[in-house]
Amino acid sequence: MADRTKDRTKAVVERAAAKTPVESPNEATGEITAPLSADEIAAELADRPVGGKRGADGGSAATQVMPLPAGANSATQVLPVPADANGATQVLPVPGADQAPAEDPADEPETGAEPDAGTDLDAAAEPDPVQDAEAPDDHFPVPERHSGDKIAGRYRLEERISQSTAFSSWRAVDEKLRRAVGVHLLAAGSKRAEGVLAAARSAALLGDPRFVQVLDAVQEGELVYVIREWLPDATDLATLLAPGPMEPYDAYQMARQLTDAIAAAHRSGRSHLRLTPRCVLRTDTGQYRINGVAVDAALRGLPDQDAELTDTRAIGTLLYAALTHHWPHPENRYGLPGLPEGGTLAPPEQLRPEVHQGLAELAVRVLSDPPPRGLTPITSPAALAKEIALLPKIRQPAPEQPGPERTAPRYPAPPRPDNRTQVLRTVPPGGHRPAPAPFAPPPAPVAPAPRPGRRRAKRVLQWTVSVVLLAAIGYGSWELAGRLGTTTQKQALGTTGGAGVVSSASPSAKPVTALQISQIQSFNPFGSGPMHPELISEINSGSPNGAWQTQGYYSDLPTIGHGTGLLVDLGSAKSVSSVEVQFLGTTSAELRVPSATGGSAPTTLDDFGQPLAKASGTDAQFQLTSPVTSRYLLIWLTSLPKDRDGSYRGQVSEIKVSG
Repeated sequence: MADRTKDRTKAVVERAAAKTPVESPNEATGEITAPLSADEIAAELADRPVGGKRGADGGSAATQVMPLPAGANSATQVLPVPADANGATQVLPVPGADQAPAEDPADEPETGAEPDAGTDLDAAAEPDPVQDAEAPDDHFPVPERHSGDKIAGRYRLEERISQSTAFSSWRAVDEKLRRAVGVHLLAAGSKRAEGVLAAARSAALLGDPRFVQVLDAVQEGELVYVIREWLPDATDLATLLAPGPMEPYDAYQMARQLTDAIAAAHRSGRSHLRLTPRCVLRTDTGQYRINGVAVDAALRGLPDQDAELTDTRAIGTLLYAALTHHWPHPENRYGLPGLPEGGTLAPPEQLRPEVHQGLAELAVRVLSDPPPRGLTPITSPAALAKEIALLPKIRQPAPEQPGPERTAPRYPAPPRPDNRTQVLRTVPPGGHRPAPAPFAPPPAPVAPAPRPGRRRAKRVLQWTVSVVLLAAIGYGSWELAGRLGTTTQKQALGTTGGAGVVSSASPSAKPVTALQISQIQSFNPFGSGPMHPELISEINSGSPNGAWQTQGYYSDLPTIGHGTGLLVDLGSAKSVSSVEVQFLGTTSAELRVPSATGGSAPTTLDDFGQPLAKASGTDAQFQLTSPVTSRYLLIWLTSLPKDRDGSYRGQVSEIKVSG
């Protein structure tokens, strides 16, 4: 009887661990064995019909749902728990229940870094501070896919980054555009599918380069897939915080850039709702980009409630972690130690006395409810952005200067023996060789005393030479004075010979002055509208990472056949002699001015004449052969550098105009 029960339990578990939801025939019996639901598994093991309330022995048959070990494809194992004599349900201890909270297998690093060899993907991900809002009936397993499979005929799956019950995440290759992309897969029948598609399409319309772009979102057959950018050379915030807390300048830049981006998303009616250290990526240029806006929350079924407060406290959590190297909650998260349970939020200065006071106070005002010392709480990204802007300027630390090079000590050279003297080198009994004595140069040979007659002749010769030199100097001075007088007289009379007409030998050089720029606009006549007008203020902002960007192109501008640029408005017509443009990445551009002299701003490329100057590089200098008078200047980009994600993107950080 025991063997029969054991075999039956094994068969039920095997049916529960089936990999695909489609029915497959049993090779031994030909019987159709579809995967079992939780109720069916409980009924099989308790020997009762589905939906029954009594077991074979007439007792209650309670069930315990336990996760299967890794490799069982997230199926569940349901074991019957017999009721005790009083009819109460007996709860068996679950292995590992006293350990740390379970980690979220879908919280994968989005930087393209490959997981360590032999690491279980379901256990390698970081824990999610926000629990997934999953109901038991919301588990609809994602169809199984393998490396090498293609999605939509163009996205070849390369590596599975994470796997959860509801969805899986992959690194893939877009074979059409030959670039890496990220892919989220979930079943079309999942209750989350509709919300994921809506969130992805909304995020794709955001068009803000501070967010990782959603490239596609489609339902195709049994699959729903979301395609996004892949940033192989970016580093997520969890990795940046692993060595220790951030410097004040780095923490300030992180908080400012995140807050500005999230505030802009909220103004457009979008939110993130799941902003974790794995979602925050820093590129090699120091720019922070946010992954998973709206989509991450939809994949996990998180409710869209108190969006402003949720995102604001997420930023405050990241700022607190960056300043203190502690997670501001009782549990340990993302490799950071948590705070003790049951107490109020520890002030950052209590954990690190040298912490920046202004940033620490902002973190406390965001996370504490209510804040201590009568501080005003901060509950929205817009309010947090204003408070960050009011902080005193935090300067970037100067790079470490290399120390002075240590030169080998110089010792005097030992005396050289001649043919008549033999130098003996002996070592005293102590074993230490005495230091060599300083070498004194040999005395200079003494010249013989001159005779009296020869001394008198030498003096006469010296006097004669002195007289000749004085005469030559006097004659030369008289000749030079005469020539200067003649030149002065000619300049006074004028070179044309007319009386009172003065002609200058060369015109005086006019000093170069910096011209004030009234406005800068995105000039995109071939597109649907201005490119990223929200980033125009980053030009000339003084921030080392601030820059306006174009959109990402799949090919360079010469291949596309048109360009884009920036229209500089000086406020009024002014004389321009040179323009200096600072690009991020090697960029080619032209300087143009309008053909007409009217006061209205040009709207098409035909409104401008031929290029006045061309330049290429990161520090482009447009030097005009002769000054030109104009109110508007067009910096027309003709070739863009390749970005980290494989697309072509132009970035302008500074523009200076001189007259």
